[in-house]
Amino acid sequence: MLGSGFDPGVTNVYTAYLKKHYLDEIHYLDIIDCNAGDHGLPFATNFNPEINIREVTANGRYWENGDWVETPPLSVNQLFDFPAEIGPKKIYMMYHEELESIVKHFPEIKRARFWMTFSDNYLKHLEVLGNVGMTGIEPIMFEGREIVPLQFLKALLPDPASLGPLTKGKTCIGCLIQGIKDGQPKTMFIYNVCDHQECYREVKSQAISYTTGVPAMIGAKMILEGKWKKPGVWNMEQHDPDPFMDDLNKYGLPWQVVDIDPSVIQD
Repeated sequence: MLGSGFDPGVTNVYTAYLKKHYLDEIHYLDIIDCNAGDHGLPFATNFNPEINIREVTANGRYWENGDWVETPPLSVNQLFDFPAEIGPKKIYMMYHEELESIVKHFPEIKRARFWMTFSDNYLKHLEVLGNVGMTGIEPIMFEGREIVPLQFLKALLPDPASLGPLTKGKTCIGCLIQGIKDGQPKTMFIYNVCDHQECYREVKSQAISYTTGVPAMIGAKMILEGKWKKPGVWNMEQHDPDPFMDDLNKYGLPWQVVDIDPSVIQD
């Protein structure tokens, strides 16, 4: 089961679930990923540093009116007020791969974007490392051998697996979706909140690993039980979302759906 993490993965299923149960059409989709955790270290990444830094430093990309629009890295941001005592956090627009399939399988979508939170400390370290060339991906010669700066940086940074006992706080990942129901506009937020310390007590990992691993297990379970099994290649959002959503509640990633004021996020 490829792509069965949280985003992509659960966010795709969230979208399908709202379309099935709450909306006749989806017009605007904003996937919002907040890690409000704190590990107390000067600089570290929550998953593979090479993948994480390449993702963050890439151009932003979003879908609007039938075409892709590119933006400079992290050049678009706004405040979003997260639930569960997380509160207002600055979110940055990025490119994320689940947008590709979601806009294909829900062709009525007029705009689809992905947002992620970053602390000022994280962004300042990343800026300095970029300025001195440490986030580069092209090989350079060093003392007679080729090295890739970003791979060398990865070797210096803390192992993400070591962050589990250090990280405190919560994550919140969800889909803010605007659409039409019975001819009337409707805006909803479907989301999960996960606590880093609770995850560590259960599985000895922080919430980033937990929110990735549990959906992968559920995706495999869907196949093994025959609930998601038909010929061909299928994306997460093409299956019946209900059994997957039931298992999220059962296996540690409970979700909520709330009506929301559409003005909470800017155009």
